[in-house]
Amino acid sequence: MMHMTFYWGIKATILFDFWKTDSWLSYILTLIACFVFSAFYQYLENRRIQFKSLSSSRRAPPPPRSSSGVSAPLIPKSGTRSAAKAASVLLFGVNAAIGYLLMLAAMSFNGGVFIAIVVGLTAGYAVFRSDDGGADTATDDPCPCA
Repeated sequence: MMHMTFYWGIKATILFDFWKTDSWLSYILTLIACFVFSAFYQYLENRRIQFKSLSSSRRAPPPPRSSSGVSAPLIPKSGTRSAAKAASVLLFGVNAAIGYLLMLAAMSFNGGVFIAIVVGLTAGYAVFRSDDGGADTATDDPCPCA
């Protein structure tokens, strides 16, 4: 039966039936994996924010007006901007998947796993995102699945 309250112990099932911890070594490796994935989540979030700011900061100059008052061309060329936007969209999808997996791992209700995820998110934020100067405050959400 799955735990529905926090518990402390080395026996835990994380995400899948084959990811079970039954020794101190497997439990510590699981905690390290949770920590690393949590920090990696913050790294990807930082990359996504940078791609998003790159795609929004490179605005195409307004097209010149012709003598008839119609502006041309209808669709401006913006190869770098669209590539940055595509990268931002791709990173959002990967980041959302990692965030939901972290949430599900925390829902194993193992205290050590929960602490490893929170400490990993905190360390990742301190290393990768604390110096962005509030570039995108809407994404400063502590919930990894948001």
